[in-house]
Amino acid sequence: MTGRYVIGVDVGGTFTDIFVWDEVAGAVRTGKVPSTKEDQSQGFIQGIAAQIGDMADIATVIHGTTVGTNALLERKGAKTGLITSAGFGDVLEMRRRDRPRTWGLWGQFEPVISRDLRWEIPERTHADGTVHTAINPESVADAAAILRDTGCQAVCVFFINSYANAANEAAAAEAVRAVWPNAYVTVSTEIIPEIREFERASTAALNAYLQPVVSSYLDRLEGALAGRGADGDVLIVQSNGGVMAVETAKRFPVRTALSGPAAGVIAARSIAKAAGFENVITCDMGGTSFDVSLIADGEAALAAQTAIDFGMAVRTPMIEITTIGAGGGSIAWVDAGGILQVGPESAGSDPGPACYGLGNDRPTVTDANLVLGRINADRPIGGKLDRLDVAAAEAAIRTHIAEPLGLDPLDAAEAVLRVANAKMAGAIRLVSIERGHDPAKFAAMPFGGSGALHAGALMHDVGLGAALVPRFPGVTSALGCVVADMRHDRVQTVNRLLGDLDCAALEFEMRAVAEETEALLGRAGVGFERIDQHFELDMLYLGQTHTVAVPLSLDGPLSPDAVQKAFDSAYLRAYGRLLKAIPARVLNYRVSVTGRRPHFDMRVFAPPEGRVENCQRGTRQIRFDGADMSAPVYERLDLPEGAAIPGPALLEQPDTTIFIDPGLVGRIDRFGNITITRGDADAAD
Repeated sequence: MTGRYVIGVDVGGTFTDIFVWDEVAGAVRTGKVPSTKEDQSQGFIQGIAAQIGDMADIATVIHGTTVGTNALLERKGAKTGLITSAGFGDVLEMRRRDRPRTWGLWGQFEPVISRDLRWEIPERTHADGTVHTAINPESVADAAAILRDTGCQAVCVFFINSYANAANEAAAAEAVRAVWPNAYVTVSTEIIPEIREFERASTAALNAYLQPVVSSYLDRLEGALAGRGADGDVLIVQSNGGVMAVETAKRFPVRTALSGPAAGVIAARSIAKAAGFENVITCDMGGTSFDVSLIADGEAALAAQTAIDFGMAVRTPMIEITTIGAGGGSIAWVDAGGILQVGPESAGSDPGPACYGLGNDRPTVTDANLVLGRINADRPIGGKLDRLDVAAAEAAIRTHIAEPLGLDPLDAAEAVLRVANAKMAGAIRLVSIERGHDPAKFAAMPFGGSGALHAGALMHDVGLGAALVPRFPGVTSALGCVVADMRHDRVQTVNRLLGDLDCAALEFEMRAVAEETEALLGRAGVGFERIDQHFELDMLYLGQTHTVAVPLSLDGPLSPDAVQKAFDSAYLRAYGRLLKAIPARVLNYRVSVTGRRPHFDMRVFAPPEGRVENCQRGTRQIRFDGADMSAPVYERLDLPEGAAIPGPALLEQPDTTIFIDPGLVGRIDRFGNITITRGDADAAD
C-alpha cells in the first residue's frame, strides 16, 4: 500500500484538528474545522478533504478520538447485559463504597448496566485457581438468549476470581458466542486478567458498553475514507499513548478512553526532547477542557487506572492526565453567593462563544480574551466564521458578569481570565507540587486553540521556569497522532510471596506473552524501525494494599535476589525507606511491547529566514492588569530563528494566538518553537 501523506486527526469538543505530513516533499500542512458532534466522522472527512486533493495519496491516517469518552460521559453507550457469578450481580453498583461528595452520606450512582440486565449463574473459582463449581453451558446460553431478546446489543461475561483461572469464563464465553448475534461479547479476563473484582468488572462492562458505539463509528469512518478513494492504513490512538489497528480498537474500545489528550502528551514529549527540555508540564486548552500532564526526565507519567466520571473505573495503562472544565468555550457565571465561576459547562462548537453570534448570549473565556484585545476579531480560528462579534461578547460580559458584580466590563473580562487561570494553575499544582516536583524546574507547554493565550499567567501563578510554545499549538494533538508509536500492554495477576515464586517460570511466561504481543503488532501491517519489550512487576510488602511499579531487566536469568534488589530500589525511590523485616509479594506482572514507527524529524518546523521588523502586522490596544497599553502584532510563522519578542506582544497564526505578557520575552528556536522566559530581549542579545 503506497501513498505520500501521513495524516493525524484529533477530534475535540469544539474543533477537529488535521496535521498532514507529506513524506515525499518533506513538508507539513495543518487545518482546523468545526467538530460535528452528531457524527464525528463527518468533520473528520471534511477536515482531510480540505487539505488533500486526492485521498488515494494517503498512506496512513492516525486518529485520536473522543467517541468513547463522550459516550461514557453522556451515558450514550449501547444497551448491555452482564452474566456473572451468583451473588456478585451488584459489584458494579457497590464499587468501593465511595461517594461523589465528601460531606454527607448521600450519593447516587447508576451503573451502565441496569440491575434487570445482570444475570447471575452458579459458578465458583477459588482465589487459588481451583474450580469449585463449573458452569453449565446451557444455563449460560439461556441467559444470553434472554438478554439478546430484551434488546441488548452487547454482553459482558465477568466471574469472580477468574484472574486466577479463566476456564469458567472461557467456557461461558463460548456458550454466549454460540447464540449472540454479533461480535460484541466482552470477557473480563480478555480485557484485564487482574485481581480486584470491581476494577475488572467495571473495565469489562464499560468495554462492552462502548463496543457497538465505537465499532459503528469506525465502520462509518472506514467506509467514508474508502468512498473517497483512500485505502491507506487507519490507526487509532490509545490512552497509553501508543496506537493500535482499527480491528483492535473495535475489540477493546475502552482503551480509547483518553485517546485525544494522550496524543497531545506524546507530541509534547517529542517537541520538548528536540528543543532540549526534559521536564515539561503539558497544558492542552481547547474549547471545552484543560488537560494537564507531567513529563519528567523525558518520560510521560503512566497510570494503571483512572475514572471517567464518578464510579466508572477504567483499569488499563494510560497516560496520567488531569482534566478540568476550563477551555476557551467554558462559560463564566455568577453563582447564588455572588462568586464568579468559570465552567465546567461549555458552549462547545455549537452555538459556541457569544462572539460567534450563533445563539449563545452567555460569556466565555474566549469572549473575555476578545474584549481585552488579545484575540483578533478579523482572524477567527477554525474556518467557521469570517469575523468575531466583539459587541456580542461585550454585551454578554456586561449582562452576566459586570452588572451583577458592579464592575466595569473590561475589569469583568479580566476577572473571568483570573478565575480561569486560577483553576488551571490549581490543576498544574496537582500534578507537580503535590507530587513532590518543583515547578521552577519545569516548563509549561501550552497548546490547543487557547493555551498559548494563558502561558504567561500560568508561569506567574505557579512559578514555572519557562513556557515552550510549539510551532502549531492548535494542532499539537494531531501531530501526536503522527509521531506516536504502536504499543500494546498486557497484565496478569501472580499474587505470590517472592520467597514462594518460581522466577524461572515467571520469566518464561513473561517472555511468551511478549512474543505473543509482538505477533499482534505484526498483524497490524505497519512498518517499524524496531520493537522494544518492557517488563515490570507490581510489588508490595505483605499486608499492604498499594503497589509500586518495579521495572525488570531480563538481560540475564531472573532470580529472587534480582527481583528483591529491583523492588528495594523502586520502593526506596517512592517512600524513602525500606521495611526489611517484612516479606515482599509479587501481585502482577506487566508486559509492554512497542513498535517504533519511523522517526519524525522536528527540523521540518524550522522557521524561515528574515527580519523581525518585516513580520510585524501593526499594533492593537489591549487591557492587562488594569492598564490599557499598545501591543505589537506579529505574524508568528514568519518570525526567524533567534528573534526575541518582548512583551506585551501578540503573535498570530491560523490555529491560535500567542500572548506574551509584559515582563516576559519570547525567543524563536531552530524548530520554530517559542521559548517564553522572564527578562527582556536586549539582555539576551
